[in-house]
Amino acid sequence: METKEYLQMIREVKDCAFATVDESGKPEVRIIDVMMVEDDCLYFLTARGKNFYRQLLDQEFVALTGLTKNWEMLCLRGKVKQVEQDYLRPIFEQNPSMNEVYPGDSRNILEVFCLYEGQGEYFNLSQTPVFRETFLVGKQEETYKGFLITDGCIECGTCASVCPQQCIKAGTPYVIRQENCLHCGLCAETCPVTAIDKRPGFQTAFAPSRKFLL
Repeated sequence: METKEYLQMIREVKDCAFATVDESGKPEVRIIDVMMVEDDCLYFLTARGKNFYRQLLDQEFVALTGLTKNWEMLCLRGKVKQVEQDYLRPIFEQNPSMNEVYPGDSRNILEVFCLYEGQGEYFNLSQTPVFRETFLVGKQEETYKGFLITDGCIECGTCASVCPQQCIKAGTPYVIRQENCLHCGLCAETCPVTAIDKRPGFQTAFAPSRKFLL
């Protein structure tokens, strides 16, 4: 699927867990409503009096996750920015229940944020084998998770025999079907010649800045 379809799925989940870090560098998570998806951007709100608001301004980064009723997990992490309060009008039109929470002019305490660049993942646990796919928001370059079988493979088949999703196929070297991989690491732990490594890139590409950790 395309990015806009995955973002729309997140919008339909609506109540997602949003994570930042607090002033001491410890994780903090809360449920936030995804209010609108437009032009491959995801919009949400928070009030100026909340710690979440200050963390968004300071860190300019957030991670979120949601689960559909069909056990499809959607994760997204990326850069956020504050946008004009003019977005409040279409957001309240699309989410009329907000008029009960913030009636009248009290809505003006709210600020609108937009996730405009990042990397997401769709992970479907309801099928066998499981299925996962990466999607990108904005100008984000794709980075990778999971494991890779290197040229050190001796083709013994140990990894394929222990894989819980049976997603490793024979070859020179053996190959992991990344779209069906659980990322559990059992293949790497049981390889007799340690020929299976983590795929490079994800932790480096998303390493938080010093500003994010403060």
